[in-house]
Parts: sequence; structure tokens; C-alpha cells
Amino acid sequence: MSLIPSFFGRRSSNVFDPFSLDVWDPFEGFPLSTNFPSSARETSAVANARIDWKETPEAHLFKVDVPGLKKEEVKVEVEDGGILQISGERSKEQEEKNDKWHREERSSGKFCRRFRLPENAKLEQVKASMENGVLTVTVPKEEVKKPEVKAIDISS
Repeated sequence: MSLIPSFFGRRSSNVFDPFSLDVWDPFEGFPLSTNFPSSARETSAVANARIDWKETPEAHLFKVDVPGLKKEEVKVEVEDGGILQISGERSKEQEEKNDKWHREERSSGKFCRRFRLPENAKLEQVKASMENGVLTVTVPKEEVKKPEVKAIDISS
């Protein structure tokens, strides 16, 4: 495991990405000590939901891995200024008095990711859908108008 963050890897969410509003966590990827309270482990485990952002000629597509979450537990919002916010919460499973846990590895807690959308985004036409634990947010783009070229006759 590298102690240096991957600025040049596939993940484009870093300090050099002008559209990402995420903050780089220097301790991301380090194994958590068992001395941390369980709430700290829960929050850090879900806090960094993995997102792919792809731009096509027609739209910006965001794909978010949210396995085990229902659509009611995820929120997609567009704020003034063209900020896309994707957030949600995975609740901890209720414990019964007679239950004996042998292992508890699934994370619970809240996550929130924010992205500054480019100026060509149609903010009023954003759509979201969820299938098989993947949230897809589609942000259509305005058509780029090609400059009109007018031929000028050259007189002699």
C-alpha cells in the first residue's frame, strides 16, 4: 500500500480536479485502529461513496455505487450555482437481545458528495435512476452552437 495519494490514477477526485469539491483525506486507505469508537469506523466507511463521472456529447453521467440502499435512502439535489449534491444514509441493523454477532463488516452511516457542474449543464433537466445498487444521475448538456460562417465576396 502506498503512503502517497494517487493523483495520477483513474480516480479523478483530487486536488487538481477543478470540478470536485471533495477534500483529500491523507488517511484514506489506512487500516483503522480498533481503538476508534464504532461511530468513527461507520462514518469513514460510508463517507466516501465511489462515483464515476463521464461526459458524453449529450450529457454528464454520474454513476454511484450504493449497494443495499433503497432509493428513499438516497438524495440527489442541484443547488444554486450549479452544485450537484448526492447524499444518503445506510442505517445500522437493529440488534435483538438474543442475537449473537460473529462478524459485522458492512458499513453504515452517511455519505455526501458534491460536484461543481460545468456551465453547459441543463440544471432543470437532471434525472436520476437506480438499478442493482447503482445510482445513475444524468445531467443533459446544452448544444454547442457552431459559429455561423458567412462568405464575403471580394470586389476588384
